[in-house]
This record gives sequence, structure tokens and C-alpha cells, in this order.
Amino acid sequence: MDLVLNVADYYFFTPYVYPSSWPEDEPLRQIIGLMVVTNLGAAILYLGLGALSYFFIFDHKLMQHPQFLENQVQREIKYALWSLPWISVPTVALFFAEVRGYSKLYDSVDESPLGWSGLIFSMVSFLFFTDMCIYWVHRFLHHKLIYKYFHKPHHVWKIPTPFASHAFHPVDGFVQGLPYHIYPFLFPLHKILYLVLYVFVNIWTISIHDGDYRVPSLMEHIINGSAHHTDHHLFFDYNYGQYFTLWDRIGGSYRYPSALMGKGPYDHIKKLMVLIHKKLLALK
Repeated sequence: MDLVLNVADYYFFTPYVYPSSWPEDEPLRQIIGLMVVTNLGAAILYLGLGALSYFFIFDHKLMQHPQFLENQVQREIKYALWSLPWISVPTVALFFAEVRGYSKLYDSVDESPLGWSGLIFSMVSFLFFTDMCIYWVHRFLHHKLIYKYFHKPHHVWKIPTPFASHAFHPVDGFVQGLPYHIYPFLFPLHKILYLVLYVFVNIWTISIHDGDYRVPSLMEHIINGSAHHTDHHLFFDYNYGQYFTLWDRIGGSYRYPSALMGKGPYDHIKKLMVLIHKKLLALK
């Protein structure tokens, strides 16, 4: 995150905000800068990517589903924008530790233990490490003793839109995002690759809430896509994974998506429309 902070300092904070007597590497200044950059970046990613998905990918027919709530989109956005600043507080603490040099992030490929192949390994290991951690964190959040306090607000959205992707309770949002931030403290990772993966994570989180249930047939049993995650919202105890179905299979919580069996939300809407049509014909 120091790369982002350096850019913000160079183009904005130093010339327009802070006095020249305040060093860029002073801790309090770095914390303030990180708070601004983190909150602004999170809002832009969420609203920007969410809007693109909502207007160009999300099928608005899903809004006809009986479990789609009144004013749901507005409620999702409002809840997410309330939650994100709270999530940023502990997140910034981790970013600050990165900026101060306590992580294993590095600047140059030459610093990678495995060179360019290390970048490939980092990408793969990042995905599998975070997928494993999020599975168990997510499943823990479903425990009956804590579910209603932290994770239940996210399950209000039975038929989610892309804007439900970040509509979490702050504790829920932070602990599910924690594996992404822990990884560079445990394993070497290129700083630019870390930023790329950070954006990818946000895109993926939106994509599994976008209502596009299409999955390549060869990947249906491997990738945890929107169809899989929608079943998690609908049936609660299945498909906790983030990217893959691996840990759901190991943990016995895998469910083949109902949408891919002709029993999903679209099918429910079609049956409902047919029923309404028959009733209207009967009234004539």
C-alpha cells in the first residue's frame, strides 16, 4: 500500500494538503493518508465496479423474485457505505504495518526468492490460501452463537445484486477480508501484484453476487461462481467458499447449484409468471 500512498503524497497531499515541514514518512501523517486513500479507494471500487456489474451484467428480471426486497438496491448501498469506513479502521492498521516495513512485500522481481516464477506461485498460493481461510472464517460466522450478531445482515439479501457484495456488518467484512491482508505478512509478495490481487478480489466478490449463473461446464464443479453463492444466500448452510469448491467438498458443505439444475431463481420466476398468466386467463 506504500505505492498508493506515495502517489497520493506526490500528486495531492504534499502539494495541496500538508505543510512542507511535515515529513512524508511521519507515522501520523501516514495513518491519516492511509485512512483517506483506503476509504476513497474502497468506495470507488465498490460503487464503480458494482454499478458496471449492475447495469451491464446483472439480470434485472431477478428483481421480480418474491424474495427480492423492496428498495433492496438502495438498502444494500446504504448499508455498505455505512460499513466500509468502520472496516477501514483495523484495515488501515494492517496497511500501516505494511508501509512501515513489517510485511514481506517487495518492490522488484529480483527480490523474489523464485524470480518471475515466484510471481506465478504467489498468485496461485494467494488464491488457495485466502480461499481456505475464508471458507473457515465464513463457516465460523454461521455458528448459531454469533451468526445473528455479525453475519445475518448479509443474508438479508436472499436474491443479491452486485451491491450486496460489500453490504456486510463491519466485523463480518473485516474478518472475511483478513486473509487477504495476512498473506503478505506470511509469504513474499510483489507490491504491484498485491494491488492487482486486491482489485481482483473486489471484482470477484461483486461477480459472485451478480446473478450471472453461467459457468463453463468443465468448471461447474471447481469454481464457486454466482450460481453457487446464490444457493448459499438461499439455503444458508452450503457453498461457503470464495473462489473454489475444494473446501466445501472437504467440509461436506458443497451443493451443486440449483440454477444449473433448472431449479434456481430464474426458474422460480418463470413458474410464477406462468401461474399469474393462468390466473389472469381464468378471470377473463
